[in-house]
Amino acid sequence: MSALALSRRLLPAAALLPVCALAATDPAAEARGLFARFVAAQNAHDFAAVRALLWDSPRFLWVSDGTGYWGPEALIRRNMGFHAQPLWRITPGEGEAVAVNPGTALLHTPLLLEVGSLAAPQRYRLLISALCTETAAGWRIAALLTADAKPAPG
Repeated sequence: MSALALSRRLLPAAALLPVCALAATDPAAEARGLFARFVAAQNAHDFAAVRALLWDSPRFLWVSDGTGYWGPEALIRRNMGFHAQPLWRITPGEGEAVAVNPGTALLHTPLLLEVGSLAAPQRYRLLISALCTETAAGWRIAALLTADAKPAPG
């Protein structure tokens, strides 16, 4: 087979490679990795890294203490106050992530938030749901919903 004939056969298949690679990603695994980077950035007090992991849209939503905060800058502003404490540490528990569609996943996980003084920190057990979506810039958190963790009834 000539090189020209071979290239005519291979070029159409090569054009499909980016699509195949995109379809082969696991949204649940992407959400878990994204959330792990988010926790690491929070624990490092790296606001630029935290901001970079959030959906760059005024429609980004963070629900904290029953209040909705719209836009990623609202999360950064509010978190800067919390991070002023001597201690701010997030320890995630075992959670679950599920694919909603090929470009979206929902992660739900318990976590322990320790904040305050080093000698007597306050400890909060929370449940976090993170809606993660694939954007042109990569996977980003589009919404964070937090609630106090409570024992299951019964």
